[in-house]
Amino acid sequence: MTEAASKLFLFCGKPASGKSTLAHRLAGSDRTVVIAEDAWLAALFSDQMSAISDYVRCSGKLRDIMGPHIISLLRAGTSVVLDYPANTLKARAWMQGLAKSANAIGELHYLDVADETCKARLRKRNDAGEHPFQLTDAQFDELCSHFVAPTDDEGFQIIVHHQA
Repeated sequence: MTEAASKLFLFCGKPASGKSTLAHRLAGSDRTVVIAEDAWLAALFSDQMSAISDYVRCSGKLRDIMGPHIISLLRAGTSVVLDYPANTLKARAWMQGLAKSANAIGELHYLDVADETCKARLRKRNDAGEHPFQLTDAQFDELCSHFVAPTDDEGFQIIVHHQA
């Protein structure tokens, strides 16, 4: 009997669109682990991150470290819920490379949520102080200026979640 292929769950959506919430809902399956970028960045680099450029630098370091580990987990038959933003072509190409290297299925969840909804959630999240990082509206806009919605030709199984 052939065992089912492991799956790499990915998330595309603007800040506060619900990526991490969905990631943790999907993580309840057997042989599935969550790897959350925000948690790792906060633990390793929180004192080095005050601007978007710092995030880009530190996130790149984390990807270099975590990539081989993620591939090993997938090859061992463990599905990975990768709670990293798959918001640019470059990020998704890296993620697609992980899936292909491990012969895993790449399942991309696209959270299509209006900017104003995301900003309202972001302000609420900032006020609660429970998230490791806080974004201003200006930082939200800067991040969103780099956002590219996924397309079918990228090779993922795409599941779209629409919200107003």
